Amino acid sequence: MTTDLPDATQRWRCGGCGNLTRFDVTRTRRTTEFWHFDLAGDHEVESTEVKDESVESVSCRWCGRDDAIEVVDRNEASPADDPTRSAAE
Repeated sequence: MTTDLPDATQRWRCGGCGNLTRFDVTRTRRTTEFWHFDLAGDHEVESTEVKDESVESVSCRWCGRDDAIEVVDRNEASPADDPTRSAAE
């Protein structure tokens, strides 16, 4: 099962427990990277272009459900509605 990535106007929410902030995400990416090696042989990735990406699974970090993850409008669910969020955050 693949899951959609939320765009800039959306977010994930667990329909089971209401979590809005903590998810375990398994994804596959195909990228092209520019690797810059120094004279010692160490490298740094200076740029990455994502050619293809698919999210294979998303599960809630708090309740573990992977069958209740939904993409919702950011205005529809605010962080104050998240029962897993502490008052200090």
